Amino acid sequence: MERLNRQPVSEATGQAADLFAGIKRAVGMVPNAYAGIGTNSPAALQIVLATGDALAKGALSKKEIEAIKLAVSGAVDCDYCLAAHSLAARKFGIAVDDVVALREGRDSADAHLNAIATFARTVFTSRGTVPADVVDAVKAAGYSDQQITEALLAIADITFTNLYNRVNDTAVDFPKI
Repeated sequence: MERLNRQPVSEATGQAADLFAGIKRAVGMVPNAYAGIGTNSPAALQIVLATGDALAKGALSKKEIEAIKLAVSGAVDCDYCLAAHSLAARKFGIAVDDVVALREGRDSADAHLNAIATFARTVFTSRGTVPADVVDAVKAAGYSDQQITEALLAIADITFTNLYNRVNDTAVDFPKI
């Protein structure tokens, strides 16, 4: 049972209604997490959406972003984000077995994705105090300083939604993998 207020999307007004309309146009629905965040803080939802837009225009591929989000969501065990990002990862071409591996902190068949997922998991679980060899390893896998910086933004982005969904106990509206 959700713990924070969430009004029906159809009853939203103002900034929340505008944001919900844009989400619905883009993906055909307003996911429960976005509905809850937007109900309680349209400003927070606007930042989440802007961060996603910025990441999409950056140096990381959609697969890499989803690998990061799966790794962090797996570390936190956020059922909502695991379901949502498993679906997104499949959409962007990550095989089911690899999605499961990335969620569970195991190596997938893609060494390049493993490097960024391991980096993300280490950043998250170490509270940002990352050993130099972890940074060296992600660079050795071919990631640039720009991509590492954008990976940190992706970690911050998914950490917020993980926290929101864990505090709220958001009802999962995505299929589980």
